[in-house]
Amino acid sequence: MFVSSEASILHADLDAFYASVEQRDDPSLRGRPVIVGGGVVLAASYEAKRCGVATAMGGRQALGLCPQAVVVRPRMSAYSAASKAVFEVFRNTTPLVEGLSIDEAFLDVGGLRRIAGPPVDIAARLRAEVRRQVGLPITVGVARTKFLAKVASGVGKPDGLLVVPPDRELEFLHPLAVERLWGVGKVTADKLRAYGIGTVGEVAQLPESVLVSVLGRALGRHLHALAHNHDPRSVVVGRRRGSIGSQRAIGRGPHSPESIDAVAVSLVDRVTRRMRAAHRVGRTVVLRLRFTDYSRVTRSHTLARATSGTEDVLAAVRALLARASPLIHERGLTLVGIAVGNLDDDAVVQLELPFDEGSAFALDAALDSVHEKFGSAAVTRAVLLGRDQGFSVPLLPD
Repeated sequence: MFVSSEASILHADLDAFYASVEQRDDPSLRGRPVIVGGGVVLAASYEAKRCGVATAMGGRQALGLCPQAVVVRPRMSAYSAASKAVFEVFRNTTPLVEGLSIDEAFLDVGGLRRIAGPPVDIAARLRAEVRRQVGLPITVGVARTKFLAKVASGVGKPDGLLVVPPDRELEFLHPLAVERLWGVGKVTADKLRAYGIGTVGEVAQLPESVLVSVLGRALGRHLHALAHNHDPRSVVVGRRRGSIGSQRAIGRGPHSPESIDAVAVSLVDRVTRRMRAAHRVGRTVVLRLRFTDYSRVTRSHTLARATSGTEDVLAAVRALLARASPLIHERGLTLVGIAVGNLDDDAVVQLELPFDEGSAFALDAALDSVHEKFGSAAVTRAVLLGRDQGFSVPLLPD
């Protein structure tokens, strides 16, 4: 696949998005440490981050690190409106916009030099327009590849603009810590450091076969390519999601099996409603768990038939939770995530449903209609009555 010889891919990423919206809308919060959320930190301003506060941290721990922080309740409608306004600026900059989440996107500006100038000038104007029109700080990385543009925006934060010239790509990339590579989390980083590998350059020096033997075939080949900045992906407009999911941080607990099941029920309801609204069905149910020691596990189950039915997905999730219960009991649970992958359009699948599954689908559709008209709390499961179901985070369209 063609990769431009010019640094013309932008990765634009809003800085501490939720917290920045709060500081924008309440001048008394500007320059002060701000924590969005209560029991669990959903977002933290850079003033709070400098004290060690991090997303998904328990609220008590966060205030212990930063007692002077101001805690504010999330306002999801405000964040959704801000995201839509920022994406309007993106689309007015170039038609080639690939959204990654509500606060970040790739933009390809390679064909705009004659009418808009070089990419660095376009990036500077983009930052100025987001600040002027939406009132938020945004960092932009500019590079030849999507991977390096995203790395550049991470290094350039907060409120920065960082360009990686094509003739200095590896000079920029190789001194960085291995965590800068996509796919390297805490577990993989610890595994690499156990072998004396701490920088991207040290990864690049290893033969691909060695990385494969240490990390497995897929991840080893992936990191070997990224360490040499081999990333042929282009900016894709309108790509549909490969999976639909939701997650919820639940604090350090303790959590009873009943409370964990209630979280799972709430997440499955949310995910399957989104699937039906997007007219998608899927076969692979994925459960992601994070424990109190910050380790993570992922478990998955492939269904016999693609579905968006709440009961089918919930049954699979409960089976996966049962398999993971020894780990939950041993390590404690702080986050539950659920996703459905291997997605397809639902039109043909619905026609092939047996009677009982078709009836379940009709019931789900009826409940969706009630939720759409009267809100998600209008009809709920008995197991969720009186329980905090968490926040519905704004998302890009499915």
